[in-house]
Amino acid sequence: FSVSTPMNRLLVQRGYFYTFTDIQVSFFSAGTNFLHSLRRYQHREVTPTMEATRGKSVVIYLMRNDLRVHDNECLQWAHQNSDFVIPLFCFDKSILSPTAVTWHYKFAKTAMHRAKFILESVSDLRESLRELGSDLVVRTEQTAKEAVSDIISLCQEKNEGHVALVYQREITKEETDVEAELMKVCEAKKVIVKSFWGLTLYHLEDLPFASVKFLPDTYTEFRKTVEAKCRVRPLIPAPDCLKSLPAFLKDDHVGRMPALKELAKDYSEETADSRSAFPFSGGETAALKRLNQYLWDTDLVARYKETRNGLIGSDYSTKFSPWLAVGALSPGKVFDCIKRYETECTANQSTYWVIFELLWRDYFKFVSLKYGNSIFYLSGIMRKTGLPWKRDMMAFEQWQYGQTGVPFVDANMRELLYTGWMSNRGRQNVASFLVKDLGLDWRMGAEWFESLLLDHDVSSNYGNWNYSAGVGNDPRENRKFNMIKQALDYDADGDFVRLWVPELAGLKGAKVHTPWLLSSSELKHAGVTLGENYPKPMVCPPEWSRHTSKVKDSRKTPRAQHRGIDFYFKSPEGAGSSKKRY
Repeated sequence: FSVSTPMNRLLVQRGYFYTFTDIQVSFFSAGTNFLHSLRRYQHREVTPTMEATRGKSVVIYLMRNDLRVHDNECLQWAHQNSDFVIPLFCFDKSILSPTAVTWHYKFAKTAMHRAKFILESVSDLRESLRELGSDLVVRTEQTAKEAVSDIISLCQEKNEGHVALVYQREITKEETDVEAELMKVCEAKKVIVKSFWGLTLYHLEDLPFASVKFLPDTYTEFRKTVEAKCRVRPLIPAPDCLKSLPAFLKDDHVGRMPALKELAKDYSEETADSRSAFPFSGGETAALKRLNQYLWDTDLVARYKETRNGLIGSDYSTKFSPWLAVGALSPGKVFDCIKRYETECTANQSTYWVIFELLWRDYFKFVSLKYGNSIFYLSGIMRKTGLPWKRDMMAFEQWQYGQTGVPFVDANMRELLYTGWMSNRGRQNVASFLVKDLGLDWRMGAEWFESLLLDHDVSSNYGNWNYSAGVGNDPRENRKFNMIKQALDYDADGDFVRLWVPELAGLKGAKVHTPWLLSSSELKHAGVTLGENYPKPMVCPPEWSRHTSKVKDSRKTPRAQHRGIDFYFKSPEGAGSSKKRY
């Protein structure tokens, strides 16, 4: 049916907002199971005709992980199909509050550093919208469902005519549960719902597979197929101006920005650490500045493949991932700028590698779509049961707070704790140590990362922990990182360890990686007493001994800088041969 048919008008009046040809029909009377099964299919929705209604039309745009003006299809649609647009962000109390916790192990859902980054991103978005003649309506101490319901009711009370809701579609359970709740609210209030796909570089509807259930289970096959058969959609231009808010929402009614202490349980006045490898702010403005700096101002992108496994400083990697995670930067924007840089400056393995990693990000999102809640199960997407996972909270706390007695692990874990950032190389190592050396439930690590990481992305985080635990894509049960070898390869002179484990600062060179092997006189001279001011190692696997003899001869130039996989963005070596030794 077209939008002008009597049948379709009847469907709209009764809250059934899509045509029968779309499959993704919103028959609320059919129940949750039917809706759940329909959401497995991704089909185009019908754009409602706003002009057909009396009065002024209003579109409420619920913003979640799309905190930007550039390359934003939801914003474009809202602007083109209404008289007024209400951009809305809710600091959802189930996610951003001191009482919100993770699912199994009850860590803070969003710890301070990530909460700060999100707050900065939302504040920057509000300023950008104001510059375009709009504003951002902010709600706190509510769920997204409650906030949207209240705004709809307010619009209808003010007789603003036709009301619609638009949002960017998400994938994983908590986010899609919100969408299901919103659909129920909108059905009850006779509000049209429109959603768009904007999470990935390659659009879901453009994938060369019959459906997502046919997504390849290896990254390499996925990458080669999409690169050969798909094109990245053109960027959606940022608007020059936007429709204003309705009069009743202006001025004092847009809502205040919360203080950081209202969002994070672990709030403290000291939020910045001078050692941080991510000294940047949240928000689209900072994201675009970093993109410009990394490409055009410094040409760092041309050396990315050689530097990406670094540990210290802001420029060894792109640092785009936190902005990508909250949607302050779109993957399409990164792709577009890389392609322009390749045309105007240089194209090499390093420039391609950035795109390659964006594809890894895509792949994990599509894997989440294919396997659903399996990514959260202890058995993983492979449904692998019978593994002897332990839940030793005392051992876990030593890992959490960087007190394992293994300096390379401790340095990485402290960096995460104090800044919300950890390098990809660090993530691989601490994950391997948790699941392979300590044998702990991998979900403990995944939830701790979820709590702290600035760039937490549900699909990438849980997908990679599945992989590290041997229950995900391309599992290799014998894939275990050797902490000593990794430390010597990537922190040969021990500078990273001394930066984050200052109690070992008196140990020179690579000796800092194995303090338990030093003589009592060496330790005393360095001011180290094992078991007192620095812990003894929790474990010493026998395979470490193959590399401890190399400590005295370690080189200052790290070896194999492009070996292995990135934790959030993996490399071809990680997807291919199992012959590599770690």
